[in-house]
Order: sequence, then structure tokens, then C-alpha cells
Amino acid sequence: MSDQLVLSAETRDRGGKGASRELRREGRVPAVVYGGKEEPLMIHVEEKLLMKQLMTGHFMNSVVMIDVGGKQIRTLPKDVAFHPVKDRPIHADFLRISKDSKVQVAVPVVFINEEASPGLKRGGVLNIVRHELELICDADKMPDDIEIDVTGYDVGDSIHISNVTLPKGSESAITDRDFTIATIVAPSAMKSSEGDTTVDGGEAAAEGGEEA
Repeated sequence: MSDQLVLSAETRDRGGKGASRELRREGRVPAVVYGGKEEPLMIHVEEKLLMKQLMTGHFMNSVVMIDVGGKQIRTLPKDVAFHPVKDRPIHADFLRISKDSKVQVAVPVVFINEEASPGLKRGGVLNIVRHELELICDADKMPDDIEIDVTGYDVGDSIHISNVTLPKGSESAITDRDFTIATIVAPSAMKSSEGDTTVDGGEAAAEGGEEA
């Protein structure tokens, strides 16, 4: 389960581009906390602290406690906008949640036991269709990642969501189809060999036709 993060913040009275630019010059990032049947709360956070939490790799699927003047607000990060050139955060959105809330998050997948896959051992390639799974989870039980065991999978096999055991308290947000997460595809050498065989067969047929 993802660790609970804490992010100190201060309220801001003014919105708009001018006020936001001024905050950014001071090393702050404008943000808003919304949802939970309460009025949106305009805040700003320290850019360095926000970047540090973003670098954990699981910020977007972690509970973040926003500390405003000693009062903590339980939130889930929903969006962080970045400057198109400088690649610095310029705005963040946080959704208020309760401890027993159900939340939808994108959780990265991690493939394990690749050495136990016959297809990969023969030189096959793991073609990843989905690097993340959209899950509906208990707010206090959001997984850091989902491990997918590729033991026994051979060339041509596909891994679907029905093949994955999700942790307790989590379910797929997509329920109308058994979607593909990854496939084991043939190595390029094998494809080339098969292609050469096809060409040879065609040439042989052509030669036979000419002789007739």
C-alpha cells in the first residue's frame, strides 16, 4: 500500500494569472482542494516539497494529507500541470476524500518471474499493452503497483485482466471487457525465418509454373 504523504500548504486569497505568476516567482505552486461537498479551497505549496513527493513515483496514487495551519485535509492528487518548456509544476489539483472513500487511480504494473516464461526464455518479447491499470480502491488501501506473474506464458500467449489477482479492496474500473495487458510476441529472428520460408515457397511455385 502507498505511504501516506504530508504536504504543508498556505491559503491564498487571490486567483488569476497575475497572482499565480507572483507565487511561482517565490517558489510556490498554486493549487486547489475541491470535492467532499465543500467549497473549493485555494492554496499554495512549496515547489521543492511538491517535486520531492512527485519523485517518489507513487504521488498520484497516494493519500496526501494537506496541512493548512495545523488542520489536515485528506486528499488524493488528481492533476499536476507542468510548464511546457521548464518542466516545473505550475498548478496542482487535490480531491477531498474520507477514510472510507472509494477512489479511482491508475496503478503501474510490474511483471515478475520473467525467467520462468518459456516464451521469454526462447527469445520472445514481452509486449506491454497497458503500463497502468485503472482501479477502484479503498482510499486507505491503494496499492503501489500490481505484480503480474508471467510464469508459464509462451510465445503467442496474452495476459488479460481476468488472469490477474488484484489485492483486497481493489477492482478494475473497466468491467465491460476482458482487456489485454500484455502479450508474448515472437522474436524478430523467428519472424524473419518464417518470412524467408514464405518467400522461398512462393518462388518455388513460380518456378514450377514456368516449367509447366
